[in-house]
This record gives sequence, structure tokens and C-alpha cells, in this order.
Amino acid sequence: MCGICGNISKTPLTPEDVAQVAQLNRQLAHRGPDGEGHFNDQHLSFAMRRLSIIDLEGGWQPIYNEDRSLAIVANGEIYNYVELRPELEKRGHRFNTNSDIENILHLYEEHGLDFVQHLRGMFAFALWDAKRRRVVLARDRMGEKPLYLHERDGEIYFASELKALLQTGLVPLELDPVAVNNYFHYQYVPEPATPVKGIRKLPAGHLLVIDIDPWQVEQHCYWRMEDAEPLEGDPVELIRAELERVSEIVIRSDVPVGVALSGGLDSSAVAAMASAKYPGTMEAFSVGYPGRPEHDERNDAQALTEHLGIPFHDIELHQDEMLACFEELVGWRDDPIADISGYGYYAVNKIARQHNVPVLLQGQGGDELFWGYDWVRQALRESTQKLASSQPGLGNFMQSLELFLPKSLNRQGLGPWGEQLGGLLPSWQRYRRRTTNPDQLIFYDLAKDFARAERRVSSIYAPAFQEALNGGSPYDIFTVKQPWSDPAVLLTKLISQTYLLEDGVAQGDRLSMANSVELRLPLLDYRFVETVIGLRKAQPDYHLPPKHWLKQAMQGVLPDWALNRPKRGFEPPVRQWHAAIFEKHGDALRDGLLVQQQVLNPDSAAKLATGVYPKRAITPMSFKALVLELWARQMTA
Repeated sequence: MCGICGNISKTPLTPEDVAQVAQLNRQLAHRGPDGEGHFNDQHLSFAMRRLSIIDLEGGWQPIYNEDRSLAIVANGEIYNYVELRPELEKRGHRFNTNSDIENILHLYEEHGLDFVQHLRGMFAFALWDAKRRRVVLARDRMGEKPLYLHERDGEIYFASELKALLQTGLVPLELDPVAVNNYFHYQYVPEPATPVKGIRKLPAGHLLVIDIDPWQVEQHCYWRMEDAEPLEGDPVELIRAELERVSEIVIRSDVPVGVALSGGLDSSAVAAMASAKYPGTMEAFSVGYPGRPEHDERNDAQALTEHLGIPFHDIELHQDEMLACFEELVGWRDDPIADISGYGYYAVNKIARQHNVPVLLQGQGGDELFWGYDWVRQALRESTQKLASSQPGLGNFMQSLELFLPKSLNRQGLGPWGEQLGGLLPSWQRYRRRTTNPDQLIFYDLAKDFARAERRVSSIYAPAFQEALNGGSPYDIFTVKQPWSDPAVLLTKLISQTYLLEDGVAQGDRLSMANSVELRLPLLDYRFVETVIGLRKAQPDYHLPPKHWLKQAMQGVLPDWALNRPKRGFEPPVRQWHAAIFEKHGDALRDGLLVQQQVLNPDSAAKLATGVYPKRAITPMSFKALVLELWARQMTA
């Protein structure tokens, strides 16, 4: 695990350009406290910070091939390096290290740009091919490792973190209106966008190929989950077998490996499978909250560790400790993510590092892969119905009904009318979703906070910001040209690319690296994902109870009481923390950067600064605004 950065230029670099890359690298020191490396050529400069996990003595980067015509800096781990190396050696390749990363170079020699198809792991890397005068930037299939890009005429900068590009002065903090509007709808900015004009993410499962002479830049998608082949067979046996295989390779490390354990099914499955394979004693780490027994899973987690025979460590999260680091925490997340549970991510990694465990397994991905969210299941039902029938008669009726309603009412604003019509509002909304925009899936518009944002954002934006949106819509992310081949697979992909990637995976990576801990997510192994998708294509499972396949696969692995307890998770005392956060930081909104950059109008900013929290809101607009304000300040600090 590392942080990487660099500059690729059409024209030769100056000493000042190389110094700027070194400055970028200093901003990534927390991602790699064990040392650094640099590689310079006439048209490029690479740098990295190292967190030593595999080949502690010999795995220093950059790593070269036999004749030094290839060089690489990389972030992440290649889990199947043990299997790759003997095959490459049979083909005559000589290894200089025992590092997992060196396999990438020899695979590139063998397979060219198809080399990435042979990698199983999490990664972001920059590879220099001196013979072809080519740079290849790559990101893993599920996006576990980040890679940010700043492109200008004849020059490309890259870095593992957004803040590195901002805090070195490479890019000014100018907010992108469409991305910020998406943020207020989603509580994060879906990739490939970032909140900053001029910076984007290399999408998950993509390569960026840069040829120096003649200068040419091409982006290639090398993997899509929906391309998994239909898979016949017993889902229970196949899922268990694949989880067994990934558990064997994800624990490979020359330093201790632990597991973050909430007590829920996903992390319990990871803990049980991985600890059984681990050659040493795997330690488990958990967090809890005082005075909240209904949301505190530490007892469940500890009971499982006793069943598995592994050590258990926990920490209690207090409001004053959260408040003391909240502003810094917003900055550590790198992207603005309005998720109040972030302190739990931070704390569980911190306690692992305090126990000298620099690699931590986590169970993210189970909810997204196995229908763990009720609203996503509802979205699938409604999208399937929309695909099957456009309901033209009802659609025409509803369109006619709208002619009699005040024009000031938008499609979400019919509450009183719905009540007067005998409670028909939910039915009206469902039919409107089915009959408008045939290419728009039913998806995030079912999420309460998305719908609330759709009603409110225009009232809080400054006029100039509203005009700058230029028609960009948060619905674009789930607008896909019909016919939809398989709505179940499509929605699995969408929830994985949005909430899973940009909330869970993103803050998991940044907050683990803030503590110099490598986070590994076994359930996001691409072959495990392909197994689930292949089974779903052959044997639709959305009619089954939530997580049915995973629960059945864990029969006999986990005790019955662990399989059947209700889902809770690391859930903090949200409203109590929200009030405390606004008491300390709320005034930052009144005359802050969002007002100065004409994102929010001053009157709305003053109201949001009070911390208004609607009764049914999950993540209120006030919290989203405050996180964005504090994030902007941290990025320019």
C-alpha cells in the first residue's frame, strides 16, 4: 500500500516540474510512512510513499524489469502474485524482488495492454514503457484504490489523493456546479467527477494510455461487472467456494492482518473465513457508542470472536472525541462525503494501528451485492415494471390530472393534494416514475434524501450557481438507454458505482490510510463479484429474502445466532452528534467559501448554519452544506 503521484508531459520537464512532483509526494506521506521513491525521465516524473506490507526489505519502488526498460510505481496489493510468479519464471522472466508489484511488469511484457486481465487485487499504478515511450495508468476493477487526474494541454498530473493536487497549488479550488449539485443529491460526488473543476478520477476498471511521441491519450475500459457470463449451479456452494478462495489470497502479507468486525453478517463472514485460513492469530477490532445498546454490536462481535477463538479489541466512541477531530476528519476523507458514521471508520483503523496491525479486512460490499437495502429492492421492482410496460393509459391520465394542479407544484410537491385525493400520492408518484423518461431507471429517486434535495436545492443556491448548472441533472447517472438487458444486474452495478464506491470504499481507503493502515475488502474481489453476477443472470434472486445466498453459504461456518440477528452496523447517535457539530462549526456556513464562491445564497446559508434537521431526513441539507464548507477549507489550508 502506497501513495503515488506524477507528471507526464508532451514537452521535456524542467527542474521546477520535478520539484513540484516531489512536493505532491510530501502531501501523501501518511499513505506511506516507511519511505519514498522517485523515478524521472525526460518527459515524466513519478514518486511514491511506501507502507511496507510484502517484501519489506526488497519491495522498494520504483521497481524495474530485467533491462530497466519498464518502471512502475503502484498503490495496492496484487493478491495472486504467488500464482503468477512461477508461470512468468517458466517463460524466462527474472525477478529482482519478492514484491507482488513486480509481477505487473512481466505481465505487461507478456501480454501488452491485456496484462491487467491477469491481476487479482486492488491497485492503482503508473507504468513507464521506455521502448514504446508510453505511460499506462491503471485502476482496479471495483475502484478500491483511487487515482485522481489533472489534465491540461500536453500535460497530465496524477495522484492518489485529491488534496495533494490542491494543496500544492497545481489546481485552484474552483467548484464544479454540476458535481456540487450531484453532491447535494447523493451526499458524495459520483465518479468520474470531483467537486473541483479540472480534476477527475480515472474510473474503476479503466486504463489511461499516454503515448509521448506523437502525443496521444486514450482511455480504455477493461472490465464491466455486467459482462460476467451466466453461471449455472448451486449458488450456495459456488459462493462459499469463491469466498474460500479469496480468503486464502487476501490474507497474504508479511505484517499482521486483522479484521474490522461490526457483528453483522458481512464482516462476520469475512472474519470466519479469513481467520480459518490465516497462518497466525487474526485479531478483531470493533467500535461502539455509550448508552446505545440497541446500536452497539460489540457484544455480538465479541461473542463471535470467542466462537472463532481470536482476540478481540474494542473502543468506545465519545462525542467529545468525535468533535475534537471532526473538521480534520472531513479533510482526511479527501472527497466531501456527508456521512456522519465516518468517525467509526477512522477509529477502528486507529485502534488496529495502535495494536501494530497495519492490514485490516472489512466486510463492505455485502449489502450492495446481495440486496441488503430495501429501497434498492423496490427500485428493481419498479424498474422491471417500467421495462415491461409503459402504462400509456395511466400515464395520459396522470398527465391530464397535472393540468388541473397549480404550476408551482413539482412532481414531489403534491402532499396535500394526495391526501385530498384519498391518499393517492404514492401511487401517483409510482406511475409518474414509470411513464416519464423511458430511459431513466427507478433508482436513487427512491432515496428520501435525494427526493428532498430535488425539492430544495434550487432554493438554497445562489442565482449565478443555479444558472451555471447548464441543465446537468443528477438523474443522468441512472439514465441508461433502453432496452435494459437485465435490470437486476444494472442496479447492482449502479449501487456499486455510487453508494458503495463513493461513500463506503472511498472513505474506507482515506480513513484507513490516515492511520497508515491498508484496508482490504474480500467481498469486492472481482471473481467473487463475477460469481454473484453470473448466478444472478442465470438464477434471479431478488424475490428471495435479503442476503439469502450469502446467509445460506455461511450455514455451518457461522453459528445460527450470528446468521439470524438483525442488521445494525456502526450507527452513531446521529441527531445528538449533528447538534453538537453545528454548535461548534455551524457558523462557518454564514460567510464561508460557499457564500463567497456564490454556491449558496446568504439567507439560505444563514438558515442552514442553525443545523436545521427535518424530522424524516437521514442526512439533512444542513449537514451536507457544512461538510462541503469544511471540506473546502481543509483543501485550501
